[in-house]
Amino acid sequence: MTNGEFDNNPSKGEELTKEEKDEKLSEAVEEKYKFGWSGYSEITNGRFAMIGFLAIILIELFSQQSFLKWAGIL
Repeated sequence: MTNGEFDNNPSKGEELTKEEKDEKLSEAVEEKYKFGWSGYSEITNGRFAMIGFLAIILIELFSQQSFLKWAGIL
């Protein structure tokens, strides 16, 4: 076995330049944090909606009354 087989350093051909790394990082950040109707915001809103729906179900189970009655709306 040669020393090159255990070398974890990438070769010159495999290295990304600093500009390429910055560009890839900025693309990843732009995909996540977009203002408005983006995939990231839709996933986040869906997760919060699921948490809220679960909270309403748990309130109804433990209080033995409807959520609207428990909240004082009805």
